[in-house]
Amino acid sequence: MLSPKKTRFRKQHRGRMKGIAYRGNHISFGKYALQALEPAWMTSRQIEAGRRAITRNARRGGKIWVRIFPDKPVTVRSTETRMGSGKGNPEYWVAVVKPGRILYEMGGVTEKIARRAFLIAASKMPIQTEFRISG
Repeated sequence: MLSPKKTRFRKQHRGRMKGIAYRGNHISFGKYALQALEPAWMTSRQIEAGRRAITRNARRGGKIWVRIFPDKPVTVRSTETRMGSGKGNPEYWVAVVKPGRILYEMGGVTEKIARRAFLIAASKMPIQTEFRISG
């Protein structure tokens, strides 16, 4: 799974997802893209599942770019623990995705193949997404 090699701090605050993506909302590398329409935390497992789905459907054709990276640790307290005694340990990593963010890009394939691959990848996502074509 994806995770940072090293971070400055082990634990982070949750924060809140307001507004839209001002960065990472344009198709930069490929011709086709999958764009987020809702805010969410996407786990490294979900990102990897989407990437695998796209790769398998493209059948080794074209090139794929993953435009999000999970860099936020999510801590989980052990079950049946009393209140207090600090914050839990980091369990998994998430990428903070805002509406408008490009998740994946693809190039070197036909529109039909890209559309089918992104449709299957979209079913692995916890949010509504949209197929985009650069131009």
